[in-house]
Amino acid sequence: MTTRILVLYYSMYGHMEVMANAEAEGARQTPDTEVTVKRVPELIPEDRALEVGVKLDQPAPVAEVEELPQYDGIIFGSPTRFGNMTAQMRNFLDQTGRLWLNGDLIGKVGSVFTSTATQHGGQETTITSFHSTLLHLGFVIAGVPYSCSGLLNMDEITGGSPYGAGTLARGDGSRWPSENELAIARFQGGHVAELARKLKGA
Repeated sequence: MTTRILVLYYSMYGHMEVMANAEAEGARQTPDTEVTVKRVPELIPEDRALEVGVKLDQPAPVAEVEELPQYDGIIFGSPTRFGNMTAQMRNFLDQTGRLWLNGDLIGKVGSVFTSTATQHGGQETTITSFHSTLLHLGFVIAGVPYSCSGLLNMDEITGGSPYGAGTLARGDGSRWPSENELAIARFQGGHVAELARKLKGA
């Protein structure tokens, strides 16, 4: 029995794209798991996006709202915007009304990862505020348990919490995910895939 996992993200400059691929790598370590990586549509007009350096050449295809029920677990990735998800992710989720009405996502495993410019830039609030939407849709929420040793790393500045993986991009976007942050993301991907596999088997 194949477990299907979707890693669905928005990435403006590429940091979340890197984290999404780490989440997928972790999920693929779970036996009989099929992992798909997709992104939500960009809302910034192309001329403006090019002007501010948005990474428009991401290889992940754009997801359709209607495909979400095909998956047993969905790992959502959004950078923070003042402690909340991005408008791009919000816009995508706001189109799930019919799925909510039909109960199509009830019992799916849902999890969230994020990126901030600074160490205290809203990683936890972005993830926990995201949970409200997932609960309305009927998801079973998964975080990152403390069996993930990367959460206990006190030797460096690092993103990630029991709520979900995270990376710190610095205000100018010059910092890229560290190995510890990527390890937490891989752990989260594996954890979600394993939970989804168990729920599907039950």
